[in-house]
Amino acid sequence: MTPILGIDSFIETGKNQVGGKAFCLARIHDQGVDVPETFCIPCRVYESYIAETCLEDKIRLEMNRKPFKQMRWEEIWDISLRIRNLFLTTPIPHITRKTLAELLQRHFNERSVAIRSSAPGEDDESTSFAGLHASYLNVIGADEILKHVKLVWASLYSDAALLYRKELGLDIHTSKMAVVLQELIPSDRSGVFFGINPSDATESVLESVYGLNQGLVDGDIEPDRWILQRSSGKILSHIEPVRNHYTIPDKKGVAFAPLPQASRQKPPLNDQEVHQIWKMGNKVEALFNRPQDMEWTFYKDRFIMLQTRPITSSGFKEADDKRTWYLSLHRSYENLKGLYDKIETHLIPEMISQTKLMGQVHLQGLSNPQLHQEITKRQAIYDHWVKVYWADFIPFAHGIRLFGQIYNDAVKPQDPYEFMALLENTGLKSVQRNNRLEALADMIRNDTDLKDSLESVIIPDLDHPFKVLLDNFILEFGDLSCSTGYGNECQYGDTGIIRLLLEFAKSPPRKRQASGPDIQTLQDCFLKSFPEEKYAFALDVLHLGRESYRLRDDDNIHLGRIETRLVEAVQEGQSRLADPDANPDGLAMLAALPALSLVSDTIPVSVEPSVLEKASTLWLKARQVVGHPAGPGIASGTARLINTPQDLMDFKQGDVLICPGVDPNMTFVIPLAAAVVEERGGMLIHGAIIAREYGLPCITGATDIMRLIEPGDHVIVDGYLGIITCKTREL
Repeated sequence: MTPILGIDSFIETGKNQVGGKAFCLARIHDQGVDVPETFCIPCRVYESYIAETCLEDKIRLEMNRKPFKQMRWEEIWDISLRIRNLFLTTPIPHITRKTLAELLQRHFNERSVAIRSSAPGEDDESTSFAGLHASYLNVIGADEILKHVKLVWASLYSDAALLYRKELGLDIHTSKMAVVLQELIPSDRSGVFFGINPSDATESVLESVYGLNQGLVDGDIEPDRWILQRSSGKILSHIEPVRNHYTIPDKKGVAFAPLPQASRQKPPLNDQEVHQIWKMGNKVEALFNRPQDMEWTFYKDRFIMLQTRPITSSGFKEADDKRTWYLSLHRSYENLKGLYDKIETHLIPEMISQTKLMGQVHLQGLSNPQLHQEITKRQAIYDHWVKVYWADFIPFAHGIRLFGQIYNDAVKPQDPYEFMALLENTGLKSVQRNNRLEALADMIRNDTDLKDSLESVIIPDLDHPFKVLLDNFILEFGDLSCSTGYGNECQYGDTGIIRLLLEFAKSPPRKRQASGPDIQTLQDCFLKSFPEEKYAFALDVLHLGRESYRLRDDDNIHLGRIETRLVEAVQEGQSRLADPDANPDGLAMLAALPALSLVSDTIPVSVEPSVLEKASTLWLKARQVVGHPAGPGIASGTARLINTPQDLMDFKQGDVLICPGVDPNMTFVIPLAAAVVEERGGMLIHGAIIAREYGLPCITGATDIMRLIEPGDHVIVDGYLGIITCKTREL
């Protein structure tokens, strides 16, 4: 049977083969609605491809490294990236490819094509998958079309799609994908129509932009927005944006261009066209008996429907539905550039300024009412920056993923994480902090008298060079023996950081080393993969990736400094409550502050008991735990379990750091470590980032490792395979 179907055969073939999007297009086409010339590569071609190439087995291996319900978003991103690279590097079998290429040449020749997902269940009455699978515009030539068809197949395993299937209880392993191929319409104006406003069931919503729809869908171009009375189509309101740019077909893909001056002053649609689209929405709603989310375009006053899907209600409570948040992490190139400017130019300087101002307040000189006010103020500042962290800093981490995706698409490396080598050695704040620690340790190495004094807990005078450097370090980075993030106070006083420095001084400083191949070679290979007119784009996306990688760690350091200022004020308040006779005026105000009652002695770990019992049984049989490889190399050492941040003060040279998750404010011990193992997963968590900076083996997503390893066990960490082996446990 032919591997490419025409639209007239979609309904006969059935939704299970052509998918929801193709099936909807065929139905509206039968009703006389104008659609682009449309073909479909049915699901059986996808199923044949993954079976013949054994890709199905590789996907199952990736999906079953760890129970999906235990995976964090970083781990889901990692799985998605690895599976996507499998599709990129696995050719379509020769006979199938030859047949597809001949048919594509016959149907499209060198015309521009839009390639869209069409999975069974997609655009269904109860499951929309809207925005979760990939689509590509302005693809030309059989080779490029087939490359992007594979990427649409791979989007079955996008992080957002995996999460959605999990929430709906769908079997990920039975998922399949058809692909819609459409003639690309060189749109003059485009938009979307929502038959029912999610916020008001009596209204419909229409959004429109000049040019292609891509800028609107990606959130890069603000649309004109009309609110319509659902029953009559009457325009209730029209919100006009600033119209500066529009999306147009480029040599490869799409590009932003300045909007012609004449179009900037008028909406893309007139009132008659608004009503025309509303009427079309009613027609399609009547056909499917559900309000529709329609994507449409005008080309030379010809109205064309690109796709339509029912507006669904999943039934999830907003608090439990993570899809909106997951989708918000995915940012386009244009959006990331704007976000980087906001973070680097405004947010981080403001964080630094506020930290400095708080540091200038002499807490001991404040009255109790004044201290109450200062703690309240600092709590508000910290709470504000936590919100900014989730709203701006976390989404900017997608710059790493975007660069990785572009790198893998261009270079097609066998190692899906080869691109990470281009992001290392970017001047992380945590590495700068560790370098300052090494400078202090070096003073101890080179001064026997200083070393002897410190070992006897004799701190040098204030004007001693070591004491000056130490005080400056604490002023900038805080006292590392005082934890932040868990409400703990300093347990070691002035001696905690001294103990740490003495441990650093026992051996020569660890030299940072980038893991992986030669950086310049990789960069040259990446840049040469682009035509001359795209060279500037390649450099820019590399820069975005590097800055995103740097800020993935640095933003936490800045947030930690703000938190340190809050903790300092809280500790001053707690000391006054502990000695009420010293300063009784206004003490009741302090006692009423919620911040002064924060107590948390351990890093929280939440694992189901049944999972732990199963894991323990497996450990007794195999003495191994499998996680995700996040830093290459093999190392062994004594297991040092970190249950509280204070445990870091007992860290010894050559220990293997094992913990639920490394906070950026804990990474100062990494230069002492032989390897890093975390229960949390992902290539982008902080322990993995800093471990790679020092060339250490690293494993993340090691489920239940804190329960299965005992302090003092001798462990081997294989960062290539993601396996931790315990050598001392007796069977």
